[in-house]
Amino acid sequence: MELIWRGHSCFVLRIGSFRLMLDPYKEVPGLPDIAGDTVDAVLCSHGHRDHSYTDALHILGGAAPFGCERIATFHDGEGGALRGVNTVHRLTAEGLTVVHLGDLGHRLTDEQLAAVAPCDVLLLPVGGTYTVDPRQAKAVMEQIRPRVTVPMHYRDGERGYEVLEPVEAFLSQFPAELVRRYESNTLALTPDMPRQIAVLQYRG
Repeated sequence: MELIWRGHSCFVLRIGSFRLMLDPYKEVPGLPDIAGDTVDAVLCSHGHRDHSYTDALHILGGAAPFGCERIATFHDGEGGALRGVNTVHRLTAEGLTVVHLGDLGHRLTDEQLAAVAPCDVLLLPVGGTYTVDPRQAKAVMEQIRPRVTVPMHYRDGERGYEVLEPVEAFLSQFPAELVRRYESNTLALTPDMPRQIAVLQYRG
């Protein structure tokens, strides 16, 4: 199984020849729109344009080689009063569980946590303003206790919204030996991956 970061909160999860895209975006500063890609399936955490741009994708359909659970959460810490609802996707395949938190805006309740955990790989928003901030993201990570955490939805140089925190604001809360910086936007997911925060590099 491979995880490919397309920038912002968009990932492609590749299982054999099957390509699942998560949270395709439109009009994120510094990033080209996700347009013209061919994928087998798409999942969106909510309807905002930087997470649900499916119009320009070629979606093939077909039987998905993974299980998918959807957990209802909120886009803010006010029960959705500010920005509405958010769906967490919990995906299972090849003995691994990958959780995409979308634009989660709060710590998980006990009921939500029971539905999300355990997981092997956590795709975690860390930039604040529209989601949990770096400190809250750390608390959510400690709730779920994944083996691998992949930060997303942060300011990356000229890429991303100016109001978002850079990834360093999140990483600075952890010992350096826990952080692994990759030169690629692709991460091979295996059952024996060591515990880590995996920082992927945007590659267009």
